[in-house]
Amino acid sequence: MIYHHIALNVPLSDGLLTYAYHEALPAGTRVVVPFRNKLQAGMVWANDITPDIDVLKIQNIQTAFTDEMPLPQDWRALLAFTARYYHYPLGQAVFTALPQGLKEAKPAVMPEPPLVYRLNECGRKQTPPPERFHKKHALWHALCSDGLTLPDLKKIHTQAEKLLDEWAQQGWIDTFHAAAPSLMPSEHILNAEQQHASQQIQTAFGQFQPFLLYGITGSGKTEVYFDAIAQVLAQGKQVLFLLPEINLTPQLLKRVQNRFADVPTAVLHSQTAAGKRTQDYLRAMSGQAKLVIGTRLAVFTPMSELGLIVVDEEHDSSFKQDNELRYHARDLAVWRAKQADCPIVLGSATPSLESWHKAQSGAYQLLELTERAHTAAQLPQVEVLNVGRLKLDNGFSPQALKLLQQNFAAGGMSLVYLNRRGFSPALFCGDCGHTFGCPNCSAKMVLHQRARQLRCHHCDHREPVPYKCPDCGNQDLTAVGHGTQRVEETLRSFLPQAKVVRVDRDSTSHKDDWSDLYQRIAADDVDILVGTQMLAKGHDFAQLNLVIVLNADGSLYSSDFRAPERLFAELMQVSGRSGRADKAGQVLIQTQLPDHAVFAAVKVQDYRHFAANELSEREMFAMPPFGFQTAIRADAPNVAQAMDFLNEMKAVVQPLLQENVTQFGPAPMLMVRLAERERAQLFLESASRKDLHHAVSLWVQVLQQNRDRKIRWSVDVDVQDM
Repeated sequence: MIYHHIALNVPLSDGLLTYAYHEALPAGTRVVVPFRNKLQAGMVWANDITPDIDVLKIQNIQTAFTDEMPLPQDWRALLAFTARYYHYPLGQAVFTALPQGLKEAKPAVMPEPPLVYRLNECGRKQTPPPERFHKKHALWHALCSDGLTLPDLKKIHTQAEKLLDEWAQQGWIDTFHAAAPSLMPSEHILNAEQQHASQQIQTAFGQFQPFLLYGITGSGKTEVYFDAIAQVLAQGKQVLFLLPEINLTPQLLKRVQNRFADVPTAVLHSQTAAGKRTQDYLRAMSGQAKLVIGTRLAVFTPMSELGLIVVDEEHDSSFKQDNELRYHARDLAVWRAKQADCPIVLGSATPSLESWHKAQSGAYQLLELTERAHTAAQLPQVEVLNVGRLKLDNGFSPQALKLLQQNFAAGGMSLVYLNRRGFSPALFCGDCGHTFGCPNCSAKMVLHQRARQLRCHHCDHREPVPYKCPDCGNQDLTAVGHGTQRVEETLRSFLPQAKVVRVDRDSTSHKDDWSDLYQRIAADDVDILVGTQMLAKGHDFAQLNLVIVLNADGSLYSSDFRAPERLFAELMQVSGRSGRADKAGQVLIQTQLPDHAVFAAVKVQDYRHFAANELSEREMFAMPPFGFQTAIRADAPNVAQAMDFLNEMKAVVQPLLQENVTQFGPAPMLMVRLAERERAQLFLESASRKDLHHAVSLWVQVLQQNRDRKIRWSVDVDVQDM
């Protein structure tokens, strides 16, 4: 028998267990093994090993899926690095990276390269079907071309498969695998800056080179991506294109289909059906899919001929997974580009300070787009309005309402932007002051008026809206705060003729909601958009020429040192939605802190000045990117238990730490209670990434040796949320 290390989806320190098989199985082969009295899927990590346990205790591999293509060596190296860097069990990391169809203990259907059908010489000599059978006639003439795939032929005639079988039996049809796609030249002519950026990227083909493409909103970063992508695809290589949000995919896909209509494309995100996601994953692994577009999890897609990686909106916090395997897709993409010896392009109008610092220090090559791509497009005029002493109407100043009224009368399109959802953040009793909190969390319940529900936006607890206060019996309960639903209702009341559309996670929860929204906007069927932060990201609404920002400064009261950076990025992004195409844009930002540096920088659209000031402050306090941080978190039935646990572990680890590693805390988390558990955290900080990782390794060892069933713990390397 040959002994193998098998990666399993279990919380073991390395996730590897030893099993036997009658022959050596290639690493990367999927298998089925017994584990704790049931069968489960695993993956061969190493073969022909020398067991370090009694061979009589080693169980046999039950099934090996040897007909499937093994997961390749470079993919396994990526997962090994990921597990090591984020201090996560290897087996669980491996299964995080797999689509559902490869996590199951059953064989996967391997995708076949698409067949192309056409009439052969004998077939072309036959009499075509009569024209009165117009679909059949059209199908016949389509087969006289260079050839089409079955899906394309079914668009012409729904019975195409049956007719192809009949004509094939007559000996009239030839089938063959599709040739490499031919790329149509782009109709878009790049300006000088775009050409320079694309040429710089192309000179780096075949070698590792990170680029930071810094371009103001509307400067045409996507066209630079597409130009470089076209050159990579022409070489027969593959491209990985990462986006932060699912909702950016429909608009980008439409542009991709226009530009790369014949390129086999795989789309990988959480709303893709499980079966299709597995097939697209396997198509990418086999090299059939040349262009892979996806959200953060797509960074783990195996690609044998990777020639370029693009990370759009690289600053976006959505690239960081916030539970289980807490990886950062942007950072892993850079590692992966180095592994594949290919360039990577990180694009943003507001780069993360980490990436900007690397560009300034020479680790990344900076490419700049300083002009809007559309020659007629103008940067928006930004006004910062102090609303500290103004009487507001459900969050709106008189100036904001006047601008909205004028823009509607002039036929313009407006966006009212706020970073909250729900009709109101809280329900409040005016008599006794009672607020309705979640029974499981330390969060206030959010009132969803249409559903007549109170919902917790953290653990999703829901309950009907109460008729009276549970403390004093008062039936006149008040909604406080200004969420998207409430803003929508205010606008409908103020401008009853206007077509007001609310865009938040509640209204875009279904697969086709974004496509429907784009169609409505294209048809001039929207006068005012009401939206949350998802509307600030990468959308191109050509008709938009007015943006009103409500409660802009809420996040500045946060204790998170990244709050100013995030607010600046958000305001710059949402401001950039205004004044695209040939319409001048106007932005009104309502704030009670008009003199804050964030608003001063946004007003003049000056990222460089803002970044320089922020980096100077961060350097003073050795905060990222000048230092490195990891959070150790614990949750328990009550916060005292979580705090005690972290304090005990801290005392054990402290004597083992190097001098340049500092421990801060523990302290209760800002939202202490979540899903009936209470949470505390401790931070490790160091100017040395290597020394910090050594400290985290010590912590993980101590945590594993002191398991307490009441306590759950986690490690968050390069923590993004405080």
